[in-house]
Amino acid sequence: MSTSSVAAPLDVELRPGRPPVARIDTPPDVPGWAARYREVLRALVAEHGSLLVRGLGLRDPEQVGAVFARLTGGLMTERESFAPRETFGSGLYVSTTWPANQPMCMHHELSYAQEPPGLMLFACLTAPEEGGATAVADAAEVLRELPAEVRTRFEREGWLLTRSYNDEIGASLEESFGTADRAGVESYCRVNGIDFAWQPDGSLRTAQRRPAVVRHPATGEACWFNQIAFLNEWTLAPEVREYLVDMYGADGLPFNTRYGNGSPIGEDVVELLNATYEKHTRREPWQAGDLLLVDNVRTAHSREPYTGDRQVLVGMADPRRLDAGAMNPEASER
Repeated sequence: MSTSSVAAPLDVELRPGRPPVARIDTPPDVPGWAARYREVLRALVAEHGSLLVRGLGLRDPEQVGAVFARLTGGLMTERESFAPRETFGSGLYVSTTWPANQPMCMHHELSYAQEPPGLMLFACLTAPEEGGATAVADAAEVLRELPAEVRTRFEREGWLLTRSYNDEIGASLEESFGTADRAGVESYCRVNGIDFAWQPDGSLRTAQRRPAVVRHPATGEACWFNQIAFLNEWTLAPEVREYLVDMYGADGLPFNTRYGNGSPIGEDVVELLNATYEKHTRREPWQAGDLLLVDNVRTAHSREPYTGDRQVLVGMADPRRLDAGAMNPEASER
């Protein structure tokens, strides 16, 4: 390889309370720059858990798709989505449809899937007037911060995601499973360790138990990895929760989380989890043209409330089958 083709190191700005930021001058060939700097960028994400690249000047879905393709071995097709997304094809999506005035609190994308993405890619085409940051939090730091009794129980039991599919709220069967055919849905559930039950009205309810703590596939570090707080009823705005319970009943909520043994998770625990995330949150307001890369196992992400228009494109890559391992030998022996 000639020296002219070797990517120079990037200067990364590290500031308390903010994600790592690399500032560059917009190259004439942005996808070509991404291909040249792929290993540099991936190494920085491995080192820091996330990286915001400012100055690329990303401007349209076609260009973003080309950049994402250069940075990965191919984008994933999303399955088991909890809300609809607009798609531009080939694994390129608009960020999840969610009310602008409601936060999407910290979570790891598709942590309830058997092979969640190892890498998340975000590109901002239109920055909101105010708010709307995609904030990040270190999963290992969050795990260390949790009280021992909370951490131990989730390590021992894992967590349970329950879902009720209907035609009014959330993703449809076809959006979640890639098919609306009953036999196809059932086959997907069996292959992916999901319990399912068709209801008398034809709707579907599912439950899947997953580990709450996993080993990072590269470092072996224990990481708090789940969507326990984000998909729990107590994270919903009170008026939204009340409406959904009145409409569908406590057992028929579009989604909810429980302890792995099926016991309800108290509001106090959900508040503790969200408060712990907030203590370790790093945020940087979006600017149009930004690129954000996130290690989905080591780093949780959120979307904060916003005003004005906001268009952020999302890609997922590097699917991983993660190992929970023996995180707490003392707990497993009890």
